[in-house]
Amino acid sequence: MIQITIPTPDVSITKQSNPQLSHIYGFTDFHLITRELGGIYMFYNEQDELLFVGKARKLRPRIKKHFEDTVSPIKNHRDEVTRIDVCIVEDAMEREIYETYIINSLHARYNVDKVFYK
Repeated sequence: MIQITIPTPDVSITKQSNPQLSHIYGFTDFHLITRELGGIYMFYNEQDELLFVGKARKLRPRIKKHFEDTVSPIKNHRDEVTRIDVCIVEDAMEREIYETYIINSLHARYNVDKVFYK
């Protein structure tokens, strides 16, 4: 049996209730997320339930796209997201494995691809 340990987040940003600075859905700390490195990201709601897991070669632009895109899987649930955890994972194969494992072990609510638990 293969043992996979979910990585500890390198960056975690939370939604602010009344942000004074420019914001996207209440998030003002996107600058803390690397622009150049790849990894996985997880969106949580205020009850700490996992809403969505994704992976990207360049994290910050991909995460921001979820809040701007009309085709994002979370487009109708953006207001639910209160925390974003980011783990730096440079290897593409490791990103794929972690994403699939986290989706299925933590039952990410809005992931529809790569789901083995139904």
